Amino acid sequence: MSELRFFCFVAMQTELKAVGNKGLKSGQRLNRETIMKIKMFAATAAMALSFGATSASADCGEVSITEMDWASSAVVTAVANFLMTQGYGCDVQVVPSSTVPALTSLAETGKPDLLTEVWANSTPSYEPLRAEGKLVELTNVLSDGGVEAWWIPAYLAESNPELTTWDGIMANPSAVGGKFHDCPSGWACDIINNNNLKAAGAEAGGLERFQHGSGETLQTSIAAAYADQAPWFGYYWAPTAVLGKYPMVRVEVPAYNADSHACNGDVDCSNPGFSAYPAAKVVTAASGAFMDREPEVAALMKNVAFTNAQMGDVLAWRLDNNASYDEAAVYFLTTYKDVWGDWLSADAKGKLAAILN
Repeated sequence: MSELRFFCFVAMQTELKAVGNKGLKSGQRLNRETIMKIKMFAATAAMALSFGATSASADCGEVSITEMDWASSAVVTAVANFLMTQGYGCDVQVVPSSTVPALTSLAETGKPDLLTEVWANSTPSYEPLRAEGKLVELTNVLSDGGVEAWWIPAYLAESNPELTTWDGIMANPSAVGGKFHDCPSGWACDIINNNNLKAAGAEAGGLERFQHGSGETLQTSIAAAYADQAPWFGYYWAPTAVLGKYPMVRVEVPAYNADSHACNGDVDCSNPGFSAYPAAKVVTAASGAFMDREPEVAALMKNVAFTNAQMGDVLAWRLDNNASYDEAAVYFLTTYKDVWGDWLSADAKGKLAAILN
């Protein structure tokens, strides 16, 4: 099944899922809007049969792109994969990864070609790779920037306002459950948070670091805490569906210190310092070789950017509908045509006209 026909299939499933969630009463028919959408998807699928070979004959060759192991990056990858495949005729290879392994691979092998959603300020190797020309920054993929911080649930802040500061937490660690919920191994925040906790004397003060095995389990821990109105303290970032759905309050820690933060990002940091995260620069980057090999696709990826509101909407829709990343990409592509249509070259717009129109 071609990617465009797959888009149509997923789009129909996405629309039907939305209808199913609303709940059709016995004997009730699909409304006119739903029928028209399904007809549009069917027409697009028919068109895919007629020009599927055209995409394959384009000049674009094989392109490798990361799918980092958190939700917003996976959505970026799914959207970019579809556009590169159907608009530009690329043979896209999706590489599951996370920040540190992806940058290490690029430094050593020149692959993958594209790195989606690199949180540059929290990745010490990023700027040296740029300076060497091994990595080229394409765009701020989260155009509003990202937020990284330590949080407690809003209900906990309301009942125990002293827990909104680090000193307040360390005066009574059991009030937050005695643990710090941290991000998985391989994420840049893994190293930074660990060094921050060392600098702050967390373990000696009675606060255990609990490292989650995946972004999904970290997300689930917040949902579970909310369900039970239980204590929770840990790291999270925005834009995410979680922080949109579950109100959280940022914990006050020492102000951002550039030198401390830079050292904290190094697993071998000899003198960790307790520092807040800076405002996050979140980018898509490419290997230097890719820029020379696929300039037209690089031009596309320079345009692929999401506001926090757009990404938050897509992620919240995915969470509410228990949807896959492909379905979330379809939701974005069908909801924000006026946004992504402007990302494309004239030739790519022609190939994707059935969806844009």
